[in-house]
Amino acid sequence: MTKFKKIEIDGINIAYREAGNPENPTLVLLHGYPASSHQYRKVLNALSDDYYLIAPDYPGYGNSDFPSPDEYEYTFENISKTMDSFLEKKGLNSYAIMIQDYGAPIGFRIAVKHPERVTAIINQNGNAYEEGLGKGWELIRYFWADRNEKTEKALLPAFTLDGLKWQYIHGTRNPETVNPDTWHLDYLRMSRPYAHKVNLDLWYDYQDNIKQYPLWQKYLREHQPPMLIVWGKNDEYFPEQGAQAFKKDVNTIDYNIYDTGHFALEEDGEKIIAKMRLFMKKYF
Repeated sequence: MTKFKKIEIDGINIAYREAGNPENPTLVLLHGYPASSHQYRKVLNALSDDYYLIAPDYPGYGNSDFPSPDEYEYTFENISKTMDSFLEKKGLNSYAIMIQDYGAPIGFRIAVKHPERVTAIINQNGNAYEEGLGKGWELIRYFWADRNEKTEKALLPAFTLDGLKWQYIHGTRNPETVNPDTWHLDYLRMSRPYAHKVNLDLWYDYQDNIKQYPLWQKYLREHQPPMLIVWGKNDEYFPEQGAQAFKKDVNTIDYNIYDTGHFALEEDGEKIIAKMRLFMKKYF
């Protein structure tokens, strides 16, 4: 049974989903944009028999508090600090992480800070290499080069209902396999005051993640966490080249590519979860 809980971190209520026995090995599930812990509902339902699963919502996402940008600094560095404090307050000092999209810059920052705690990495379209940045970044690169009203306006269609739906169904074999509740939930949250500004700020701050890539790659080379790759190859933001790049630095990779999009769990959840179970039994 999945439980829906909250815990206060530095004055912010962080919502999280929890399933399984805390005596079992721990897997921390770090979500992507524009989603929340809701994206891991299938994992929570399927793997709680053998594992202790924790899926937090970042500040401004899911059911966590959404402080204004004047009250909270929406950068990947700061969100990572909040998530690290969350794990500390939960008393977790040994865990695997599952990363997807935004979960990668957050998860890798935590791993660099606490390499002794991260037992393994499950990677579903979580990038750490420049060659893994696909054509979906084109408009954002213009935005990075010159943030102004025009370059911001060009990105706003991504926050519409159709734009959010595209995130989920683009690259899928059969869009009817994707639950429409996903993008409708995201749209409700994206319609809140200052949600567009916060997400534009994070897209602008993503430049800092690229600067961090060499540090994350060094962490992988030095600490060699076992890695399971379960990657949707039709992701316009993080195509398969990003998955291939991990082979340069990680010796132990279980490498799996799926003919689907950005949120591979939506269409290929059953296959991916079966791979996850085998991987986790082998490595932790």
